[in-house]
Amino acid sequence: MKFSFIAHMPDTPGSLHRAAEIIKKYDGNINRIQFDRRIDPGTVFYEITASEESYKKITQDLEQMGYLQTSIKPQSFLKFCVCLPHRPGALYEFLSLTTSADANISFLDFDDKRRHPDRLTVSLNLEQGAVVDRLLNLLKSIYRIEIIEYDTTGKQLDDTVFYVRYAQAIRELIGEYEDAFLLSFLADTNRIAQELMDRGCDPKKVFESVLLTGQTLKATTGKNFYADVQKFRINDNTSLFCFQVPCGGNIFLLKSRENLLMIDTGYGIYHPDIMVMLSRYGMSDPDKISCIAITHADADHCGAAGFFAAPVLMHKSTLEIIRTNNRAYGSRSDHSSLDEFYTRMINLFSRFNIPEEIECFSAPDGTARGIFPVIGLVSIGDIELEVLEGLGGHTAGQVFLYSRTYGLLFAADSVINFASLSRERADYSSLAAFLVTSVNVDSDMAKKERKGLLELAQDTDNELVSSGKHCLICGGHGAVSVLDDGKLVACGKIERYIP
Repeated sequence: MKFSFIAHMPDTPGSLHRAAEIIKKYDGNINRIQFDRRIDPGTVFYEITASEESYKKITQDLEQMGYLQTSIKPQSFLKFCVCLPHRPGALYEFLSLTTSADANISFLDFDDKRRHPDRLTVSLNLEQGAVVDRLLNLLKSIYRIEIIEYDTTGKQLDDTVFYVRYAQAIRELIGEYEDAFLLSFLADTNRIAQELMDRGCDPKKVFESVLLTGQTLKATTGKNFYADVQKFRINDNTSLFCFQVPCGGNIFLLKSRENLLMIDTGYGIYHPDIMVMLSRYGMSDPDKISCIAITHADADHCGAAGFFAAPVLMHKSTLEIIRTNNRAYGSRSDHSSLDEFYTRMINLFSRFNIPEEIECFSAPDGTARGIFPVIGLVSIGDIELEVLEGLGGHTAGQVFLYSRTYGLLFAADSVINFASLSRERADYSSLAAFLVTSVNVDSDMAKKERKGLLELAQDTDNELVSSGKHCLICGGHGAVSVLDDGKLVACGKIERYIP
């Protein structure tokens, strides 16, 4: 059986050797090991193959040595100056006190040629709790000290405890999960950092990108939420709204006099803000949503679907991606482990809410629009949208919605007007592109899909030319656009919604 664990070892010669000796002693085989002093000088990630009994003995021995990490203990940062007597052994005596308190010294500065020849400046990392107060009280009873900085949040911890600092930052994003979950998340992030490092990436940038993804989502909720909004009159009975939220995919609503059709939902974390926004545009009653059509399984397109009572329509492969929690499902992705981690990570940060009532589109019936099979119909008022099955370029199960009569093409993430993206949205999108190396699970098929959709839009334009209309290309990100001499150009007025 395969097992994984995290070891936190003393930064001394032979530590890795002693751990390997224990694993060997019980016939364990090391499948993966990752240690990088540049990231954290004491943390090592292991995956091993062993019998269950052997694994139990290995972890017991490592725990007895103090090597096995089973929890993430919050730590404090303390910086102070202490006046030491100018005599042999003074520093030794002081360090004996800090060592007995399990304090990890991260900074030490002393020079008797300075203006204050007896002043020693010290920075310590300590576990939170009574030990900090006890150490301070003990030091104060012996030395004259001056506190420069005392931080209990962990934000000032230095890189000698990188994973502790990182774990505390993750906790701020996801709440109080059990330590076992947090350790598992750290191990998964470390595995991805190791894989991307093999591809020439800076491992610290991996951790920074993961953290920035969650921080950006959290920072753009509530009073910091906003959206860029476009509105189009489709016919006398129906209007189209496009909402570009701060991060992730667009939300589309087709509004008739009787009901609403929603195409994609945005991230779950944005749901409260989205409902307030919809009320501003006369769509405050969620019960009027007749159904929700999901273009694909990425969290920024379907993560809020579970908050609605309306039936949710999707491709069967989209449902499987949601069930397996892996956007690489059903694909030949050459970066599937990256996709799998990214799916779990973004679903966690964005508060993915799985819908209860899901209906899957049917199998192709033999009809097609260009290169895309027709697999269903979705209606709103007197408008019918054909559901077109994608080729699996961006993700397996991605679909497109199309009306030749009204010149509507919902192209999901296969056609995007990148020039219309704001700098903030582009920067956020680049985080995903870095962490998975490509947001498309099959780049060749993604190119084929884009070409086929643009040809379909151009054919539609040719049919609508007598009416002076263009096919509205509703991409999964960016502005609703039209083709102008083969190029995507944002269409109509774009207004900024602010709470």
